[in-house]
Amino acid sequence: MTFGGKTSAAAIVAAGGSGKRMGGGVPKQLLEIRNKPILLHTLEKLDRVAEIGVIVLAVPASIMEDVQRRITGWNLHQNVIVVRGGAERQDSVRCALQEVPENAEIVLVHDAVRPFVTVPKIREVLSTAARDGGAILAVRTKNTVKRGEGVWVKETLDRSELYEVQTPQAFRREILIRAYEKAAADGFSGTDDAQLVERIGSPVRIVAGEEANIKITSPGDLRLAEILALEETCG
Repeated sequence: MTFGGKTSAAAIVAAGGSGKRMGGGVPKQLLEIRNKPILLHTLEKLDRVAEIGVIVLAVPASIMEDVQRRITGWNLHQNVIVVRGGAERQDSVRCALQEVPENAEIVLVHDAVRPFVTVPKIREVLSTAARDGGAILAVRTKNTVKRGEGVWVKETLDRSELYEVQTPQAFRREILIRAYEKAAADGFSGTDDAQLVERIGSPVRIVAGEEANIKITSPGDLRLAEILALEETCG
C-alpha cells in the first residue's frame, strides 16, 4: 500500500528510557515477556505492517551496540535503523526523525514498551493520518478526574470529553517536522508528539484504542504483560 503516490510510511520507535522504576540493571525495553524482549515483541508488530518501509529505533548510547547485535539475529523483514536517543523522549524522536527517508509520506511514532498494540490498529492510525494529517490512539477515561491546586479540589472535569492517549501516533511527515522545528525554536517540551502538532494548529484525529495496549513502566505492568502475552499467544 502507498500513501499519496509515495513509497510508504516510516515508523519511529522511542526506546530511550532507562527504566528506573523497574529496578535492576536491565533497561526496561530489553526485559523479557515469555522469554522474549519487550522490544522484540514491539518490533515484530511493526514488522508485520506492509505499509511501513523502514523502522528507525532510538535507543540510549549505552545499549546501541547490544541492540544492533540483537536486531541482526532477530530475523526481521523491515530495515531497522538504530540511532542514538536523546536525554528525553522528545529528543529521541527528533534524532530519529532526521533518519526518516524523504519518500515516506507518513511517520508513525510508537513507544518501544507498548508491545500489545495490534496490527489492525497500527494500520488504522496510518490510514487516518494519511487522510486527515494526524491521528492518535486513545481510550475514553473511565474514572472521575478532578483538577487540583495543592491539596484542594478546584473542579471536576467532564470525563465524557477526556481520553487517555496511547501510541502509535501518526502524522504526515511535513507536519511532524514542522511541529518539531517549532518546538525546538520555542524551547517547548511536550508530553507526546500530538501536543507538538496541536501547537502549530494542525488537527489530530482520535482513533479508538484498546485497553490491552498498555505501556510497561513498572513491575506491576510487567506482571500484567505476562498475562496479556499468554492470552495473545492462545488467541
